[in-house]
Amino acid sequence: MRGPWLRGLLLAIGVMLVLVGSAGSVAAPASGVAAPGTPAPVVGGPRASPAAGAVYALPLAGPLRVLRPFEPPPTPYAAGHRGVDVEGPAGAPVLAAASGRVSFAGRVAGRGVVVIRHPDGIRTEYEPVAASVAAGQAVARGQPIGRLRGQHDRWPPGRCLHWGARRGEVYIDPLLLLRALGPVRLLPWPR
Repeated sequence: MRGPWLRGLLLAIGVMLVLVGSAGSVAAPASGVAAPGTPAPVVGGPRASPAAGAVYALPLAGPLRVLRPFEPPPTPYAAGHRGVDVEGPAGAPVLAAASGRVSFAGRVAGRGVVVIRHPDGIRTEYEPVAASVAAGQAVARGQPIGRLRGQHDRWPPGRCLHWGARRGEVYIDPLLLLRALGPVRLLPWPR
């Protein structure tokens, strides 16, 4: 009984995310990698999260150019890209996407990582970052939490911020946090 119900719920959530994602203004290249000379997709100002009234903003100042989009894994332990890679100038201040409390600031696999827990239950992750905050510290939206420093994936050192978001243990596309959700309607599930 639990299996079909849970699969139905997950499918309904996936459909809602697709519908929400298709209505947004952020466009990522189909190949997943921005072509040189491609204009940077510009994301609007801060938006309210549907839960707890949280307001999210970009983790870097200026327009956002997506180098590699979010690619959810087909199963929890499969390969995927659990965040977005965004371009930024080396040494740029990395900003808290929303108010919250730092739950981790340290090194993981040789790279600086900062994780912020927000009141709506979302955790945002930033790497590679030379942290200027410590675990337990409260931060405000837009507050610098460190500087972009180090290498992520195949991008030049200090030029790419990997920004991730999780609700519970499920990774979500952090760009969805920047979009107004609008009305959500749950439809009956066909039997």
